[in-house]
Amino acid sequence: MADAVLADFRDDGTTVITINRPEARNAVNRAVAEGVAAALDELDRRDDQVVGVITGAGGTFCSGMDLKAFLAGERPVVEGRGLAGITEAPPRKPMIAAVEGYALAGGCEIVLACDMVVAARDARFGIPEVKRGLVAAAGGLLRLPQRIPYAVAMEIALTGDFLDAERAHTYGLVNRVAEKGGALEGALDLARSIAANGPLAVRTTKQIVAEAPTWAAEEAWPRMREIVAPVFASDDAKEGPRAFAEKRAPRWTGK
Repeated sequence: MADAVLADFRDDGTTVITINRPEARNAVNRAVAEGVAAALDELDRRDDQVVGVITGAGGTFCSGMDLKAFLAGERPVVEGRGLAGITEAPPRKPMIAAVEGYALAGGCEIVLACDMVVAARDARFGIPEVKRGLVAAAGGLLRLPQRIPYAVAMEIALTGDFLDAERAHTYGLVNRVAEKGGALEGALDLARSIAANGPLAVRTTKQIVAEAPTWAAEEAWPRMREIVAPVFASDDAKEGPRAFAEKRAPRWTGK
């Protein structure tokens, strides 16, 4: 049996995580959840990996939870990480969703747990749980109104209708639209441009951008100064200006 999740930790600092159940439209079962969680743990652990990309095999991103497995008693949830091993606790490093075909229900919630999205022109997003008398409780209802306008989020959540890639791009959910079959390469182009930068700076920048909206006004500047202090004291903070002055590519160490 093929692995439910494939993880490729590349020399250029990008990690590609592939949900590999094309015969089930990459529906999330326990094996997928555990595989994604393990790959994200490794991404966060490794100093040589800067940014992750998650995608699906066979032309579909993810059709949501594997209902057959769920009815058989499986819970596609990892303690501390959530559904699919990502929705409750995304990685500390930037994550890009490369979406071909459908990203529905739990699949859309995986997308919403990512920081950026590159979608093929024929991609479709949706949280159609209400059509089955269910609720998108793996982050969809929490994150969707943070990513697109409130009224549009309400429409998508309450009707269960799909959002196409072009409309999703217009609303800011999708960063870049690629031709069919080109989402992964488009995501890797974006990932490589991130991985070329200082690893500590990248990770810290994500942390601040993600956390700052929850900070009270009076604590924002002190919190930011505390978080960035180790970056400015790092070897990389010296290497960046030195490389610029010497007109060469920086040699990052992540330290």
